[in-house]
Amino acid sequence: MRIALPEDLPVIQAGPPESRTALVLHGGGGPRTVAPVVGHLGARMHAFAPTHPGWDGTTRPDSLTSVAQLAAAYLTRLLEHKEHDVVLIGSSIGGWIALEMAAQAAHDERYAGLIGAVVDIDGVGAEVEGEPVADFFALDARGLAEAAWHDPERGYVDPAGFTDEQRAIQQANGRTMAAVAGTSMSDPTLLGRLGAVNVPTLVVWGESDRIVTPTYGRAVAHAVPGAQFVEIPEAGHLPHLEAPDATWAAIDAILAKS
Repeated sequence: MRIALPEDLPVIQAGPPESRTALVLHGGGGPRTVAPVVGHLGARMHAFAPTHPGWDGTTRPDSLTSVAQLAAAYLTRLLEHKEHDVVLIGSSIGGWIALEMAAQAAHDERYAGLIGAVVDIDGVGAEVEGEPVADFFALDARGLAEAAWHDPERGYVDPAGFTDEQRAIQQANGRTMAAVAGTSMSDPTLLGRLGAVNVPTLVVWGESDRIVTPTYGRAVAHAVPGAQFVEIPEAGHLPHLEAPDATWAAIDAILAKS
């Protein structure tokens, strides 16, 4: 079932609107986790990161129950805005959405020329034999920091300090993530469909990621024709937060060529 994105989704954006568009797709932590990506790209592109429906207090349509639906909705929105040569940059679940968008676009003539490049930053979504996605929903705050960060102390947030509103938003985000991505945070068909992706693709991975390991990331990159894989030292699941300079260097290099 196709769904329409709400018109009033909050958006973080930077850069002149007449520049090339970069759609930045956040993961489970919400749009704040990709705000630095938007800021970096805004120096020379029009970068924007919408809040996915159901995150951070926004409404999720009851009919939105899969990443494939969300990807299709974003493709439709880009078409409606007459975009072309868009760079898709996704982190974690956002990486999954970006790859799903590229795979869908490759099979539909309506999207010809719409997507110009893809950057997948530690994206979940694929099923890789012997490399399962960590059970995110079973992790407490300390366990999540240990799995997602090279330096867990930087990533740990004590939930005892949350306000009631913050706690409610976090719980709602978790429910939305389970509804859209599933508790396994993977699609058994994704890896096999990535061979259709026909735009320059970069897969960026933190060497210390234990949500999805670098071995997992290499398998994803191998599935996309011509994709580059770059491992970021001293970084985990969010290398753009832990090692921004190395992450920007990798991203800038592919965008200079695409």
